[in-house]
Amino acid sequence: MTMTPETKKRPSLQNANGSASYKPPQPSNEGDREVKSSVVRLRREPSTDHRSESYEDVRTDYHPSVFSALERFLPLDILSASRDVKFHHMSKILGNYLPRGERNRRHKEYRDKILKNYQPLHRELYTLNPDRFFVQSFIDAIKGNTEESFRRIIIEPSPGIYTFSMLQPEFCEMIFSEVENFQRWVHATKFKIMRPNTMNKYGAVLDDFGLDTMLDKLTAEFITPLASVFFPNLCGSSLDSHHGFVVEYSKDRDLELGFHVDDSEVTLNVCLGKQFTGGDLFFRGVRCEDHVNGTTYPEEISEYSHVPGQAVLHAGRHRHGAKIITSGYRVNLILWCRSSLFRELKTHQTEFSSWCGECLHQKQERQKKFFAARKQELLQRE
Repeated sequence: MTMTPETKKRPSLQNANGSASYKPPQPSNEGDREVKSSVVRLRREPSTDHRSESYEDVRTDYHPSVFSALERFLPLDILSASRDVKFHHMSKILGNYLPRGERNRRHKEYRDKILKNYQPLHRELYTLNPDRFFVQSFIDAIKGNTEESFRRIIIEPSPGIYTFSMLQPEFCEMIFSEVENFQRWVHATKFKIMRPNTMNKYGAVLDDFGLDTMLDKLTAEFITPLASVFFPNLCGSSLDSHHGFVVEYSKDRDLELGFHVDDSEVTLNVCLGKQFTGGDLFFRGVRCEDHVNGTTYPEEISEYSHVPGQAVLHAGRHRHGAKIITSGYRVNLILWCRSSLFRELKTHQTEFSSWCGECLHQKQERQKKFFAARKQELLQRE
């Protein structure tokens, strides 16, 4: 089951009314006009030797790095066109992933009402302070920004599941008490809040009461470097939006979480505490949409026990769930990190053996049959 809440976009340079203010000039020559009128189909593999344009001066709903990354997948004839033409095509592609319509309008009104009336408990929480929030080993690994520095702090208990110490106890307590404060405000004002997703009946969306800027920085400066190394096949270097929330588990809240996949490319799951037993995460392999309910192979079965302050990083489509909590109270910070580039590239593919376990299994079976048939053919010739 896929959970699908609203998407939170990374902030961008915008005009006063919040709309994108950049309008590319008209094509400068007939060649540009011809290219601009055609329908673009991205290539499956990027141009490794192509040097992308800079889009730092462009005002848009997406981070400039997204355009630079996407540009390398454009058809060769468009790669030689002007930057304005390339920007035009990429904007049309990425426009498919912006939240639109009545639902988005209602959600904006909902958030505006909260931000206008809710008074934060810990204002320092709303600006990310790495030295105060993160353990030193995590800070050092991110500063190193290499696979070697990341591997020094990471344990990989099962393929594609990465665990590491991340948060200081003070940060965990601040997030926990801020959420409690928000929930007290909700109760006192009889304000009806939106829950994090379609499966959790308890918890709160952190973006909705002003923590979106802090989570944007967390995604861009701390999660993206890790995802670039460990999830390159999911466009981990081009994470451009997020959905951040907390979930609560206890006897009188959510007891467990059923088997599902996340609406993300990469998911960060950090236990905030407090004292509890049970509630282990279980994982059952990465799957595309066509195979999400398919077979689980023995090597894909894995479980993980939560530790306060410790993070788990995994692919959003890594099937997982949470077992029943047997005692106590557990709160987790969840950050769904998304890539519009990956979602667009996926529409041009028919199989996903680079990341879907079942697609890979089927591909390997086809190869075995081919080589077996080829071997039999050669033996018959002899």
